[in-house]
Amino acid sequence: MSDLRRATRPVSLLVAALIGLGSAGCGGSAPAAPDQDAKAPLQIWIRKPPGSPTEKTAKALAADFTKATGIEATVTAIFEDFETKLQQAAAGKQLPDIVLNDTAQLGSLVKQGLVREVNRESVAGGDQVADLAWHATRGADGKSYAVPFSAQSFALFIRKDWREKVGAGQPRTWAELDALATAFTTKDPDGNGQADTHGYVIPGSTKRGYMAWYASGFLWANGGDFFTEKDGRFAPAVADAKSVATVDWLKAQFCTAKTVAPGAVTMETTQAHPVFEGGKAGIYLTGPYNMARFDKNLGADKYEVIPAPKGPDGKQASLAEGENVYLMAGSKNQAGQQKFAEFAISAPGQTIGMAGDTDGNIVRLPVNSAVKLSEVRKDARWQIFDDVYRTAGRYSPAVPDWTPFRQAAAEAINAVVADCGSDTKSHLDKLAETFAAELLRQGVAA
Repeated sequence: MSDLRRATRPVSLLVAALIGLGSAGCGGSAPAAPDQDAKAPLQIWIRKPPGSPTEKTAKALAADFTKATGIEATVTAIFEDFETKLQQAAAGKQLPDIVLNDTAQLGSLVKQGLVREVNRESVAGGDQVADLAWHATRGADGKSYAVPFSAQSFALFIRKDWREKVGAGQPRTWAELDALATAFTTKDPDGNGQADTHGYVIPGSTKRGYMAWYASGFLWANGGDFFTEKDGRFAPAVADAKSVATVDWLKAQFCTAKTVAPGAVTMETTQAHPVFEGGKAGIYLTGPYNMARFDKNLGADKYEVIPAPKGPDGKQASLAEGENVYLMAGSKNQAGQQKFAEFAISAPGQTIGMAGDTDGNIVRLPVNSAVKLSEVRKDARWQIFDDVYRTAGRYSPAVPDWTPFRQAAAEAINAVVADCGSDTKSHLDKLAETFAAELLRQGVAA
């Protein structure tokens, strides 16, 4: 059992016992709604650092929602241990009305009955939201349990000044990418006369499943996968030849080429960002939300953003993520919940959330097709992420609860790259066994 599951399952049981929410989806029955008050104020939680520009944007969104509807709305920004605090709130019968959080949390929230089902057809403006974005709200039973709010993909941030100094072009293949990483590691690209630079920045910690998150796009681009799926039934594919080859390729960067910045196996994203902007490594797969930060701390002229190269078989893939508006169970103002979601996906709501070219954005890529990216943001780099999302974006598998799979995958891949004497196939075979058992437990095994 993963650390995350050990941390959350007892609380989940406590939640169910104390507030009797039952299961809102996947075969369960929705909890009885309390007496409704269409004027009741909304409590909104968002997973952002308190005091950050993103918190200010969320408050601006809520303020304009109040102006438009007359419904009071209060925003609380929480970043560290957000999911744990949410479950503690549930156990105390103090769930917020709205949660703005990662799409990856969907399965866990549905499993615990903490969110309400959403009738997509009843959401005003829902027909203007891209089908791909709605995919991120779909539970294993095919029903929607949120309203999509923000989308994102990932691309490579590369030190342009370093690349030009070592005389390399932009990488178009994995081999060229590895060669560039080697050059950044061995050719003193910062010119200080010391061997103190590396190629890759990898947030390879197991916390929140970061290692699996990082590996996903490469796995798919190389023809590997976590599962095969047919008619809603899944079978492990994580130990298949292409999957093993991908993890072996990743391991080689750690153990053979030694092009990965030190500390990667325990590094979270908050620790990885300074490695890139501080000139310790020059290739970083990350999201568009970091551009404003790196522009400020590193300089926009120092780096470039390009799509990750296609895999050896010519496939391109990027993990698609984003944030949903979750309508939490037990709200006294369900009508207000839906009105907030409808405002959040409207053109005015999306525009506020995008926050121009600033680092206050809580909408990375707009999900509303009526919102033109170039009319809100002048920075053309955003279009790269939009193109990657629309052509190569792929959400996490639609199993009932992705969290234990992601955590188990992160722990297995992390163990492989952390031990240069490890047997990749053996580790992934064990991971496949773990996946098979979890698929059975979740009732979706092929």
